[in-house]
Amino acid sequence: MKLGESAQTTGDGGTGVLQITPDTVVFTKEGGGETAENGMFVVVTMKDKAMTAVAADEPAPIGGGGWKWMAPDGEMLDTQGGNAFNVTMGKYNNADPVQPGAWQWRSQVFDLTPAQAKGGTLIYIDGEEKAHRWEMPSANSGPNVAEVKKQLEF
Repeated sequence: MKLGESAQTTGDGGTGVLQITPDTVVFTKEGGGETAENGMFVVVTMKDKAMTAVAADEPAPIGGGGWKWMAPDGEMLDTQGGNAFNVTMGKYNNADPVQPGAWQWRSQVFDLTPAQAKGGTLIYIDGEEKAHRWEMPSANSGPNVAEVKKQLEF
């Protein structure tokens, strides 16, 4: 899939359905008061919408699910590398289960080398361990680039 396209995913523990739409990607060396340890933060925002009558959530990385970045050479990287975990953005930091009929903005941050950030693949592993993939551009893209950059200012 491409940036802006939606995937129907199974929620954490197989509960509920989330429609996930990666929306915007921003590349920056600094954000949220942090400097990228590996040279480049890749910030991806997404809209999560509950599609069933029960709340749904993204699986946590500790359980094997969640978000990964596949570099052009195939190396798999997670959001726990470098200083990525310390980058926060108020509007995009929602982490509660999404309630029926509702949606929320979320984000994922990766601390990558410039080579790893060029033309990677965003991968989301849902509650049934199914992988969903989006080809990512290698430059700032999406409708909310200016807003994300503003949120990253510290």
